[in-house]
Amino acid sequence: MAAELIDGKAIAAAVREEVARDVAEWTAAGHPAPGLATVLVGEDPASAIYIGGKQKASAEVGIHSERLDLPGDISQAELIQRIERLNRDPAVHGILVQLPLPPHIDVTAVHESVDPVKDVDGLTPISVGRMVRGEPIFLPCTPLGIVELLVRSGVRIEHAEVVIVGRGALVGMPLAIMLAQKAPRANATVTICHTGTLDLLRHTRRAEILVVAAGRPGTVTADMIMPGATVVDVAVNRMPDGKLVGDVDFEQVAKVAGAITPVPGGVGPMTIAMLLANTVGAAERSLQQHPS
Repeated sequence: MAAELIDGKAIAAAVREEVARDVAEWTAAGHPAPGLATVLVGEDPASAIYIGGKQKASAEVGIHSERLDLPGDISQAELIQRIERLNRDPAVHGILVQLPLPPHIDVTAVHESVDPVKDVDGLTPISVGRMVRGEPIFLPCTPLGIVELLVRSGVRIEHAEVVIVGRGALVGMPLAIMLAQKAPRANATVTICHTGTLDLLRHTRRAEILVVAAGRPGTVTADMIMPGATVVDVAVNRMPDGKLVGDVDFEQVAKVAGAITPVPGGVGPMTIAMLLANTVGAAERSLQQHPS
Protein backbone atom coordinates (compact mmCIF):
# COMPACT_ATOMS: atom_id res chain seq x y z
CA MET A 1 0.00 0.00 0.00
CA ALA A 2 1.55 3.29 -1.12
CA ALA A 3 -1.08 5.67 0.23
CA GLU A 4 -0.94 7.21 3.68
CA LEU A 5 -3.84 5.99 5.80
CA ILE A 6 -6.07 8.78 7.13
CA ASP A 7 -6.99 7.36 10.53
CA GLY A 8 -10.47 8.64 11.32
CA LYS A 9 -10.53 6.84 14.66
CA ALA A 10 -7.40 8.60 15.88
CA ILE A 11 -8.47 12.03 14.61
CA ALA A 12 -11.96 11.60 16.08
CA ALA A 13 -10.39 10.61 19.40
CA ALA A 14 -8.38 13.83 19.39
CA VAL A 15 -11.51 15.87 18.67
CA ARG A 16 -13.36 14.12 21.49
CA GLU A 17 -10.52 14.85 23.90
CA GLU A 18 -10.79 18.52 22.98
CA VAL A 19 -14.56 18.42 23.47
CA ALA A 20 -14.13 16.77 26.88
CA ARG A 21 -11.76 19.57 27.94
CA ASP A 22 -14.24 22.18 26.71
CA VAL A 23 -17.06 20.52 28.66
CA ALA A 24 -14.92 20.35 31.80
CA GLU A 25 -14.10 24.06 31.54
CA TRP A 26 -17.75 24.85 30.85
CA THR A 27 -19.05 23.02 33.89
CA ALA A 28 -16.20 24.29 36.09
CA ALA A 29 -17.43 27.80 35.28
CA GLY A 30 -20.74 26.88 36.90
CA HIS A 31 -22.78 26.08 33.80
CA PRO A 32 -24.92 22.95 33.53
CA ALA A 33 -23.55 20.21 31.32
CA PRO A 34 -24.38 20.57 27.62
CA GLY A 35 -27.48 18.52 26.85
CA LEU A 36 -28.17 16.43 23.76
CA ALA A 37 -31.58 14.90 23.07
CA THR A 38 -31.87 12.12 20.51
CA VAL A 39 -35.22 11.13 19.03
CA LEU A 40 -35.71 7.60 17.71
CA VAL A 41 -38.97 6.71 15.97
CA GLY A 42 -39.66 3.01 15.49
CA GLU A 43 -37.43 0.00 16.08
CA ASP A 44 -34.92 0.06 13.25
CA PRO A 45 -31.95 -1.95 14.62
CA ALA A 46 -29.28 0.10 12.85
CA SER A 47 -30.78 3.36 14.08
CA ALA A 48 -30.90 2.02 17.63
CA ILE A 49 -27.20 1.14 17.42
CA TYR A 50 -26.35 4.60 16.10
CA ILE A 51 -28.29 6.29 18.88
CA GLY A 52 -26.62 4.08 21.48
CA GLY A 53 -23.23 5.02 20.13
CA LYS A 54 -24.05 8.72 20.33
CA GLN A 55 -25.24 8.34 23.92
CA LYS A 56 -22.07 6.47 24.91
CA ALA A 57 -19.85 9.06 23.24
CA SER A 58 -21.78 11.88 24.96
CA ALA A 59 -21.26 10.31 28.37
CA GLU A 60 -17.55 9.89 27.75
CA VAL A 61 -17.04 13.62 27.18
CA GLY A 62 -19.42 14.81 29.92
CA ILE A 63 -22.41 15.74 27.77
CA HIS A 64 -25.78 14.94 29.31
CA SER A 65 -27.89 12.92 26.90
CA GLU A 66 -31.49 11.89 26.90
CA ARG A 67 -33.10 9.49 24.48
CA LEU A 68 -36.68 9.74 23.35
CA ASP A 69 -37.89 6.39 21.99
CA LEU A 70 -41.19 6.73 20.17
CA PRO A 71 -43.38 4.08 18.51
CA GLY A 72 -43.18 3.64 14.76
CA ASP A 73 -46.88 4.41 14.35
CA ILE A 74 -46.72 7.77 16.13
CA SER A 75 -48.51 10.50 14.23
CA GLN A 76 -46.54 13.28 12.62
CA ALA A 77 -48.39 15.84 14.75
CA GLU A 78 -47.49 14.03 17.99
CA LEU A 79 -43.85 13.69 16.95
CA ILE A 80 -43.65 17.41 16.23
CA GLN A 81 -45.27 18.18 19.58
CA ARG A 82 -42.61 16.10 21.34
CA ILE A 83 -39.85 17.94 19.47
CA GLU A 84 -41.36 21.30 20.37
CA ARG A 85 -41.20 20.31 24.04
CA LEU A 86 -37.48 19.69 23.60
CA ASN A 87 -37.18 23.09 21.93
CA ARG A 88 -38.54 24.68 25.12
CA ASP A 89 -36.43 22.60 27.53
CA PRO A 90 -33.49 24.74 28.74
CA ALA A 91 -31.52 21.61 29.70
CA VAL A 92 -31.52 20.48 26.07
CA HIS A 93 -29.03 22.37 23.92
CA GLY A 94 -28.99 20.05 20.93
CA ILE A 95 -31.66 17.92 19.24
CA LEU A 96 -31.03 15.10 16.79
CA VAL A 97 -33.86 13.24 15.05
CA GLN A 98 -32.48 9.92 13.86
CA LEU A 99 -33.17 9.07 10.22
CA PRO A 100 -34.82 7.29 8.52
CA LEU A 101 -38.30 8.10 9.75
CA PRO A 102 -41.36 5.95 8.99
CA PRO A 103 -42.83 6.58 5.53
CA HIS A 104 -45.97 8.25 6.86
CA ILE A 105 -43.93 11.09 8.37
CA ASP A 106 -42.73 14.06 6.32
CA VAL A 107 -39.03 14.48 7.12
CA THR A 108 -38.99 18.12 6.02
CA ALA A 109 -41.90 18.99 8.30
CA VAL A 110 -40.14 17.32 11.23
CA HIS A 111 -36.87 19.13 10.49
CA GLU A 112 -38.74 22.41 10.26
CA SER A 113 -40.03 21.85 13.79
CA VAL A 114 -36.52 21.71 15.29
CA ASP A 115 -35.32 25.03 16.70
CA PRO A 116 -32.36 26.01 14.44
CA VAL A 117 -30.23 26.97 17.45
CA LYS A 118 -30.62 23.39 18.69
CA ASP A 119 -30.14 21.75 15.29
CA VAL A 120 -26.72 20.24 16.04
CA ASP A 121 -27.13 17.89 13.08
CA GLY A 122 -27.26 20.90 10.73
CA LEU A 123 -30.08 19.47 8.60
CA THR A 124 -33.07 21.75 9.06
CA PRO A 125 -34.08 23.98 6.12
CA ILE A 126 -32.95 27.08 8.02
CA SER A 127 -29.59 25.51 8.84
CA VAL A 128 -29.08 24.52 5.21
CA GLY A 129 -30.11 27.95 4.00
CA ARG A 130 -27.73 29.65 6.41
CA MET A 131 -24.95 27.33 5.25
CA VAL A 132 -25.58 28.23 1.61
CA ARG A 133 -25.36 31.93 2.50
CA GLY A 134 -22.07 31.36 4.31
CA GLU A 135 -23.67 32.20 7.65
CA PRO A 136 -23.99 28.77 9.29
CA ILE A 137 -25.45 28.13 12.70
CA PHE A 138 -24.23 24.53 12.75
CA LEU A 139 -22.68 22.65 9.86
CA PRO A 140 -23.88 19.10 9.10
CA CYS A 141 -21.80 16.59 11.02
CA THR A 142 -20.55 14.22 8.30
CA PRO A 143 -19.42 16.93 5.83
CA LEU A 144 -17.89 18.85 8.73
CA GLY A 145 -16.11 15.69 9.82
CA ILE A 146 -14.70 15.23 6.31
CA VAL A 147 -13.33 18.78 6.32
CA GLU A 148 -11.82 18.17 9.75
CA LEU A 149 -10.17 14.97 8.52
CA LEU A 150 -8.61 16.80 5.59
CA VAL A 151 -7.40 19.76 7.63
CA ARG A 152 -5.91 17.65 10.42
CA SER A 153 -4.22 15.39 7.88
CA GLY A 154 -2.48 18.36 6.29
CA VAL A 155 -4.39 18.14 3.00
CA ARG A 156 -4.57 21.48 1.20
CA ILE A 157 -8.18 22.40 0.40
CA GLU A 158 -7.76 25.95 -0.88
CA HIS A 159 -7.38 26.05 -4.69
CA ALA A 160 -7.63 22.24 -4.87
CA GLU A 161 -9.59 20.40 -7.54
CA VAL A 162 -12.24 18.50 -5.59
CA VAL A 163 -14.56 15.92 -7.14
CA ILE A 164 -17.48 14.57 -5.11
CA VAL A 165 -19.21 11.42 -6.32
CA GLY A 166 -22.75 11.54 -4.94
CA ARG A 167 -25.21 14.43 -4.64
CA GLY A 168 -27.10 13.32 -1.54
CA ALA A 169 -28.60 15.87 0.84
CA LEU A 170 -26.66 14.51 3.82
CA VAL A 171 -23.11 14.50 2.40
CA GLY A 172 -22.49 15.32 -1.25
CA MET A 173 -24.45 18.54 -1.70
CA PRO A 174 -23.61 20.20 1.63
CA LEU A 175 -19.94 19.24 1.36
CA ALA A 176 -19.75 20.76 -2.12
CA ILE A 177 -21.21 24.01 -0.81
CA MET A 178 -18.88 24.09 2.18
CA LEU A 179 -15.71 23.45 0.16
CA ALA A 180 -16.56 25.90 -2.62
CA GLN A 181 -17.23 28.88 -0.36
CA LYS A 182 -14.81 31.76 0.05
CA ALA A 183 -13.83 30.89 3.58
CA PRO A 184 -11.06 29.34 5.64
CA ARG A 185 -10.77 25.56 5.10
CA ALA A 186 -12.54 25.99 1.76
CA ASN A 187 -12.08 27.97 -1.49
CA ALA A 188 -11.72 24.83 -3.60
CA THR A 189 -12.97 24.21 -7.13
CA VAL A 190 -15.68 21.57 -6.74
CA THR A 191 -17.30 19.21 -9.23
CA ILE A 192 -20.28 17.04 -8.26
CA CYS A 193 -20.75 13.75 -10.12
CA HIS A 194 -23.85 11.57 -9.96
CA THR A 195 -25.90 9.01 -11.86
CA GLY A 196 -26.40 11.52 -14.66
CA THR A 197 -22.66 12.02 -15.19
CA LEU A 198 -21.74 10.55 -18.57
CA ASP A 199 -18.01 10.05 -18.12
CA LEU A 200 -17.23 9.61 -14.43
CA LEU A 201 -13.63 8.56 -15.03
CA ARG A 202 -12.85 11.80 -16.86
CA HIS A 203 -13.77 13.77 -13.76
CA THR A 204 -12.31 11.55 -11.05
CA ARG A 205 -8.92 11.38 -12.79
CA ARG A 206 -8.39 15.12 -12.38
CA ALA A 207 -9.36 15.22 -8.71
CA GLU A 208 -6.71 16.19 -6.20
CA ILE A 209 -9.28 15.39 -3.53
CA LEU A 210 -11.85 12.73 -4.39
CA VAL A 211 -14.81 12.20 -2.05
CA VAL A 212 -16.98 9.17 -2.78
CA ALA A 213 -20.46 9.03 -1.25
CA ALA A 214 -22.47 7.00 -3.77
CA GLY A 215 -23.56 4.11 -1.56
CA ARG A 216 -22.47 1.49 -4.07
CA PRO A 217 -19.46 -0.83 -3.59
CA GLY A 218 -16.87 -0.75 -6.34
CA THR A 219 -17.90 2.66 -7.66
CA VAL A 220 -14.30 3.87 -7.81
CA THR A 221 -11.40 1.71 -9.00
CA ALA A 222 -7.66 2.33 -9.24
CA ASP A 223 -7.75 3.42 -12.90
CA MET A 224 -10.03 6.31 -11.90
CA ILE A 225 -7.53 7.93 -9.53
CA MET A 226 -4.98 10.67 -10.16
CA PRO A 227 -1.66 9.43 -8.76
CA GLY A 228 -1.11 11.01 -5.36
CA ALA A 229 -4.72 12.12 -4.88
CA THR A 230 -6.44 12.15 -1.49
CA VAL A 231 -9.40 9.75 -1.49
CA VAL A 232 -12.18 10.02 1.10
CA ASP A 233 -14.56 7.03 1.13
CA VAL A 234 -17.76 7.99 2.92
CA ALA A 235 -20.20 5.11 2.41
CA VAL A 236 -20.44 1.97 4.52
CA ASN A 237 -21.88 -1.03 2.67
CA ARG A 238 -22.52 -4.42 4.25
CA MET A 239 -21.63 -7.27 1.91
CA PRO A 240 -23.43 -10.67 1.87
CA ASP A 241 -20.63 -12.18 3.97
CA GLY A 242 -21.13 -9.46 6.59
CA LYS A 243 -17.98 -7.52 5.71
CA LEU A 244 -18.20 -3.73 5.73
CA VAL A 245 -16.76 -1.96 2.70
CA GLY A 246 -16.89 1.49 1.19
CA ASP A 247 -17.53 2.65 -2.36
CA VAL A 248 -13.84 2.52 -3.24
CA ASP A 249 -11.77 -0.54 -4.17
CA PHE A 250 -9.52 0.14 -1.19
CA GLU A 251 -6.68 -2.33 -1.79
CA GLN A 252 -6.09 -1.28 -5.40
CA VAL A 253 -6.82 2.43 -5.03
CA ALA A 254 -4.39 2.62 -2.08
CA LYS A 255 -1.59 1.68 -4.50
CA VAL A 256 -2.24 4.83 -6.53
CA ALA A 257 -3.57 7.44 -4.09
CA GLY A 258 -1.42 9.62 -1.87
CA ALA A 259 -3.78 9.31 1.09
CA ILE A 260 -6.97 7.37 1.71
CA THR A 261 -9.58 6.79 4.41
CA PRO A 262 -10.44 3.22 5.41
CA VAL A 263 -13.91 1.74 5.83
CA PRO A 264 -14.70 1.31 8.62
CA GLY A 265 -12.57 3.66 10.70
CA GLY A 266 -12.44 6.66 8.39
CA VAL A 267 -15.27 9.16 8.10
CA GLY A 268 -17.70 7.33 10.43
CA PRO A 269 -16.04 8.17 13.77
CA MET A 270 -15.80 11.82 12.74
CA THR A 271 -19.57 12.21 12.41
CA ILE A 272 -20.16 11.56 16.11
CA ALA A 273 -17.13 13.64 17.11
CA MET A 274 -18.51 16.67 15.26
CA LEU A 275 -21.97 16.12 16.75
CA LEU A 276 -20.40 16.40 20.20
CA ALA A 277 -18.51 19.54 19.19
CA ASN A 278 -21.70 21.09 17.80
CA THR A 279 -23.54 20.29 21.04
CA VAL A 280 -20.96 22.17 23.09
CA GLY A 281 -21.27 25.02 20.63
CA ALA A 282 -25.04 25.00 21.12
CA ALA A 283 -24.62 25.27 24.90
CA GLU A 284 -22.28 28.24 24.47
CA ARG A 285 -24.73 29.87 22.06
CA SER A 286 -27.56 29.43 24.57
CA LEU A 287 -25.56 31.41 27.13
CA GLN A 288 -25.07 34.23 24.65
CA GLN A 289 -28.81 34.33 24.03
CA HIS A 290 -29.74 34.00 27.72
CA PRO A 291 -26.79 35.42 29.66
CA SER A 292 -28.66 35.25 32.98
